Amino acid sequence: MSAMPTARGVVRRPLRVGPWSGRVAPRTAALVAAASAAVVALGLWAVLLGDFPLSVVDVLAAAVGGGEGREAFIVRTLRLPRVLAAIGVGFALATSGAIFQGLVRNPLVAPDIIGVMAGATLAAVVSIVVLRSPAIVPVAALTGALAATVAVYGLTWRKGISGNRLVVVGIGVNALLIALTTLVIVRFPVEFVTTAIVWMTGTLYASAWRDVAWLAASLVVLLPAALALLPQLRIVQLGDDVAAALGAHTEASRAALLGTGATLAAAAVAVSGPVAFVALMTPHIARMLAGPLTGGVLLLAGLIGAALVVASDIVGQHAFSPISLPVGIVTAVVGAPYFMFLLVRANRTT
Repeated sequence: MSAMPTARGVVRRPLRVGPWSGRVAPRTAALVAAASAAVVALGLWAVLLGDFPLSVVDVLAAAVGGGEGREAFIVRTLRLPRVLAAIGVGFALATSGAIFQGLVRNPLVAPDIIGVMAGATLAAVVSIVVLRSPAIVPVAALTGALAATVAVYGLTWRKGISGNRLVVVGIGVNALLIALTTLVIVRFPVEFVTTAIVWMTGTLYASAWRDVAWLAASLVVLLPAALALLPQLRIVQLGDDVAAALGAHTEASRAALLGTGATLAAAAVAVSGPVAFVALMTPHIARMLAGPLTGGVLLLAGLIGAALVVASDIVGQHAFSPISLPVGIVTAVVGAPYFMFLLVRANRTT
């Protein structure tokens, strides 16, 4: 088979692995490889940095189970779980944002803008402060994210979904959920809410292997689901009438896509709290580099998100020493101006 050019002039070459086949854009594959290398390099740099100096040999030896006792403790217990958690959080948030933006065809949509992450945050804070059961935070975050998604979708639906209307409704729901979270915080004694307040800033402090395992399990399940749903996403993007004519079940497809995107966001929030703007920025950057959303572009967005969170955590930990900033503050400083830029550009084109 010969290579096939797309409408944008990107050549996609046929690829077959067993019963599965598809087309791969060499540019996208190269970008995915470069992003993967960047994530590995940033992760290694993050493990090397700290008050106790380590060499690359020390890190690699400790990572595979060797090394001296002190080096092994620093790498395997303190630094490596935090780096892997940062990678998982960034990947989950970025792929969630790509799904939401692709579903409504609006670059301003992201789970942290339209209330999905705020719903996860409210439920998690209630579990920490009211129920005093931090162990159920992952389940609470998932429940809150899905409930917020259903609320936004229901309030937006008017014989179809409008991207601009979803943004407006989502911002309103987001504000309401943030207000309810603040109410929970101020209604309880400070000794009960301190942990929740630190968690709400978006932090990777005290990340452990159980967090890495949670993120890995979530991505192992949800990433293949997202990739499998991409053909349905492209059909839904054609509009309800065209999708119905093609025999697609649009509402079922939307529900599956929304559920997958919300669950990805909830998996990240359960570990790090709400890390702002990663889900907004990274899909947009991936599309600028590689074109419309495909499986390769989804992976690229996830890797860019992972690199962004790792880099932001490095800045937060080491750029302002001896002060350590939560990763969510660093991403907010970068992402807020970017969101304003997207908002102004969207207003100019409508």
